Amino acid sequence: MGFGRSGTRIGYVGWRADDSFVTTVLHVNVTIMLQVIAMTHDCHLLVMILQSQALIVLGSLQPGISMKSKSLTRSALAGAFALCFAGSLHAGAAVTPFQLSLTPIGTYASGVFDQSAAEIVAHDPESQRLFVVNAQSGQIDVLDARVPTALAKLFSIDLSSFGATVNSVDVRNGLLVAAVEAPVKTDAGKAVFADIDGNVLAAVEVGALPDMVTFTPDGKRVLVANEGEPNIDYSIDPEGSVSIIDLPGDVRTLTQAHVRTAGFTQFNDAELDASIRISGPNATVAQDLEPEYITMSKDSRTAWVALQENNAIGILDIEAGEFTALKGLGFKDHMLSGNELDVSDRDGKIQIANWPVYGVYMPDAISSYEYRGRNYIVTANEGDAREYLDPEDEDIVFFADVSRYRGLSGDTPICTDSPRFTEFFAGNPLGVTTASQLRDNTNMGRLNVLTTEGLRADGRCYEAIYAFGARSFSIYNDAIEQVYDSGADFERITAEAYPEFFNSNHRENSFETRSDDKGPEPEGVTVAKLWGSTYAFVGLERIGGVMIYDITNPYSPSFVQYFNNRDFSAEPGTQAAGDLGAEGLIVIEASKSPIPGVPLLVVANEVSGTTTVFRIDRERLVGRR
Repeated sequence: MGFGRSGTRIGYVGWRADDSFVTTVLHVNVTIMLQVIAMTHDCHLLVMILQSQALIVLGSLQPGISMKSKSLTRSALAGAFALCFAGSLHAGAAVTPFQLSLTPIGTYASGVFDQSAAEIVAHDPESQRLFVVNAQSGQIDVLDARVPTALAKLFSIDLSSFGATVNSVDVRNGLLVAAVEAPVKTDAGKAVFADIDGNVLAAVEVGALPDMVTFTPDGKRVLVANEGEPNIDYSIDPEGSVSIIDLPGDVRTLTQAHVRTAGFTQFNDAELDASIRISGPNATVAQDLEPEYITMSKDSRTAWVALQENNAIGILDIEAGEFTALKGLGFKDHMLSGNELDVSDRDGKIQIANWPVYGVYMPDAISSYEYRGRNYIVTANEGDAREYLDPEDEDIVFFADVSRYRGLSGDTPICTDSPRFTEFFAGNPLGVTTASQLRDNTNMGRLNVLTTEGLRADGRCYEAIYAFGARSFSIYNDAIEQVYDSGADFERITAEAYPEFFNSNHRENSFETRSDDKGPEPEGVTVAKLWGSTYAFVGLERIGGVMIYDITNPYSPSFVQYFNNRDFSAEPGTQAAGDLGAEGLIVIEASKSPIPGVPLLVVANEVSGTTTVFRIDRERLVGRR
């Protein structure tokens, strides 16, 4: 389990020589905590140890000991606390004698801040190269990862002759494919194929705004998620689709005839699940659906496609080339115990509580794995608004489905007879008893909510309020029935790890600046099987870092570790700040790793423009056999 920068982990700390006192004492104290967790899982006993041991460590600090060490001590102690209580949220999870640990071993810094200079990453095991989408340059940066402790840029692949910018990349058996957006985003984009040296071999036309590209597990096809976003005034709204490219034996013979398009026109007049959002002005279902991300079954027959803005997943028959179903993801009730959240950036405190709001899952990245012969889909529940403004005058709004709750309820009030609100006002422990109090900025007034959901049929008032994302990750079976959600874990764990920077943004070191807008904002997710267990790695875009869960049994996942390679004592935009804005994640399995036998995690960070490699190790917990 890890918290903080520089590889801080419970059970091991390595810092400068002048901090050796803290290193030694902290190691002893944390070892005691791990023994408590391992042998008793008694969180109340752990609280007693936290109180006594924190006084010993922090009270013994000498003037020569750095403030960094003081922060480290607090973070590690809080981390042990978070481990105990986070683990207790998942009854029935298997207890194992091991835990994973992450250690950052190498970073490539583009030197470009807050311009998406590192978004998506792919790995070629034969050459040990990393291919990183650099949206700032519109190119693919190729990194030499043969020595992952010394990542170096070899060259960039310029595909500007095929379009405006590269949005996604994948590589398999020495063949690279890139999704390239057209200069006019509503026009058809391209899938461009090249060798690992960047020599273009073929290119074909796909749908509008190709946002994600991936090879099928068997390597016989490439799938492209064409998001099909509208132009700013919605006068043009392309249909979303998935392009299926059937690869010939020699990719140089690839033609447009090898491309099939799976669209959604068959759902235009269908009765859809109530949680599927169709909200664009005058849009058909096919136009409104926006494919964001793709994951597939191991047999390469079925794809599940995230439709983020629509709060849905489409099920695609790859061989037939058609979508067979659209599944709504439902809503997360934040009034239920375990689903708490912090909704205000103006109350000056951490207040993770139940509020009368539903979370709309709206996952960005998704991944999948098998358990007992059935497929399960893992979602990073980010949330995303549709907001189209005049680029020359942002006061001119062509379309927006987002508003502060205070503004929304000021224009159209909540329904005073709604059972949901009357229940909340009558029974909450926050002292909020009226609609006026709820609208206060220190309560729910600042929360960004959807304008398109929850209206009573006559449009006079809102019966329910809906917010973007769920501040969690979820697991669904292959029929898209939810079997697990991480609830309030992410905010609780990050609050314990970084109480002074809870819900910080990624462009600044701040306190609570994201509580009103999707919180830690889980965006990326990848799944890997390591040492016989299956793990989910979830990237948090705002406060940063990676959450790791053991999801071997999808019905009883357990929290493993949170690691954040960010230094809050350094100014964002400087190299010392570390990684900011985790976006794309991949796990390099041990058999394909540049370090023989050692799996690696690679994270591309869009705000810091850094690509970081982490070593994944397995450690035996103290007291476990």
